[in-house]
Amino acid sequence: MAEPQLSAWKALLRAHAVAVGQIEERLAASKQITLSEYDVLLELKTAEQGSLRMHELARRVVLSRSGLTRLADRLEKQGFLQRVPDPVDRRGLLLELTSSGRDALAAAWPVYADGINAAFAQHLGEDDARHVARALQRVSDASLEPTLK
Repeated sequence: MAEPQLSAWKALLRAHAVAVGQIEERLAASKQITLSEYDVLLELKTAEQGSLRMHELARRVVLSRSGLTRLADRLEKQGFLQRVPDPVDRRGLLLELTSSGRDALAAAWPVYADGINAAFAQHLGEDDARHVARALQRVSDASLEPTLK
């Protein structure tokens, strides 16, 4: 691996850790849901059918399967999501966002948006942001392609 690529990788990891830490601190100080909770609820909100099976949600968020199960249990106890029977496969359950979950997302968004700006966006010009977005999208797209081995 060439040094510029390794440096980019290290910078990505450091920037991610710093930005996420700062955003989580802002959310906690404002007594909002956590960033992981926000991520899960947002994925449910934006899901095509308005609900997802646990394995589908696990592919969309950056949590282990067991971590996601514990988080989903907590969100259900808080009334932010509910488990409903899958109409296609009655043996399965779907996770679905509740109105309280929508309210929690709406309440957290201004704090989250300010955190994104303070920890990340304000440090990038428009050209930088476009370049970073394109580069990271290429990496993301490549990871979704099947490997030809």
